[in-house]
Amino acid sequence: MTKLTALKIKAITTLGMHSDGGGLHLKVQKSKDGSRLNKSWIYRWGAQGRNSMGLGSLKNFSLADARERASACRKMVAEGLNPRDEKEKDKKAILQAKKNTITFKAATKKYIEINKASWKNAKHGQQWINTLETYANPVIGETACADVTKEDVLKILKPIWTSKAETARRVRTRIERVLGWAIAKGYRNAPNAAAFKDNLEPLLPKVNHRLQVKHHSAMHYDNIPTFMQSIKDDPTVSARALVICILTATRTSETTDATWDEINLRKNIWIIPKNRMKKGVEHRIPLSTQAHQKLSEMDSMAGKVVFHGKRPTKPISNMTMLKYLKNREGCREFTVHGFRSTFRDWAAEKANYPREVCEQALAHSLADATEAAYQRGDYFEKRKELMQEWADYCFGVKKKSK
Repeated sequence: MTKLTALKIKAITTLGMHSDGGGLHLKVQKSKDGSRLNKSWIYRWGAQGRNSMGLGSLKNFSLADARERASACRKMVAEGLNPRDEKEKDKKAILQAKKNTITFKAATKKYIEINKASWKNAKHGQQWINTLETYANPVIGETACADVTKEDVLKILKPIWTSKAETARRVRTRIERVLGWAIAKGYRNAPNAAAFKDNLEPLLPKVNHRLQVKHHSAMHYDNIPTFMQSIKDDPTVSARALVICILTATRTSETTDATWDEINLRKNIWIIPKNRMKKGVEHRIPLSTQAHQKLSEMDSMAGKVVFHGKRPTKPISNMTMLKYLKNREGCREFTVHGFRSTFRDWAAEKANYPREVCEQALAHSLADATEAAYQRGDYFEKRKELMQEWADYCFGVKKKSK
């Protein structure tokens, strides 16, 4: 044993096997082009060393490394194992482990591909990508799902848990779902590191979500007639879109992404398909006289999209109306979404319609589950009257005395 030394190895130029003892040999041979000598380690065992296997190049493994590897081989032989077979088993196990490994980033992509068909629109999938790309991937994006720890998830959540509570909640939920998919697919054997109850909950401060809610700044309904008077004749697409958005009490994207095939001016109705609605339910909107007139003034033959920019096929940005609003004196504090609140406040204090009719006008689900279970229609006829009253109020049309 230990016949060789570092100096001897360096000096050896004779081709062939040079024994260190215990089955370990240094093999010296010429390179393929004959220009240099290659030295590598060989372990031999059995009668007259008839069995052999490579232990690596001298460039990669020192004499001490080779002796350690040879020692491991001798232990296998003593246990009746074949070192070469065991090496093959290890290779296969490593390859199998690689097949069973997927990074968090790759798992997210797979999860979205599987579930996007059930989501209401492409925007939802993009929100998934954006939140995880921003907050999760810098920490665990390239980490195997099997190796993601609770500490990793806490590292992602702690900086935003109280300052961006709603975002943090979504990030945690999305991480949990991706890891849940990885568990179901066999990529992870450990419990879900992003689970909240009895896992992350005790380690994160409690957040009062009610205090986190920031209501959209809304114009008081007393000021609506004056405001509408100032923009109703503005021919820009921003102003026209905003007028329709206010008159129909719709959400920003519901207005900006409107198409002419959704609108029937002959029947005075706008039907927004379920894939464009927040709750995933088709929404029928009765068009007031003023909304009908404003839409009639527009060229429905210019393209499929109602509110478009230079390209008739592309709707205006969801920021267009907000920018228009911010550029108007006295309106910088308001948001487009806030006009829905303005409408709801007006309906509650100035109109005389049941709550469920007003909520349906906003395409809201009823909070009371029992009440919702008995609701069959969408109160369309009642809403015709409500939306006409709202439009008349917005345009300063005085009620006719009965």
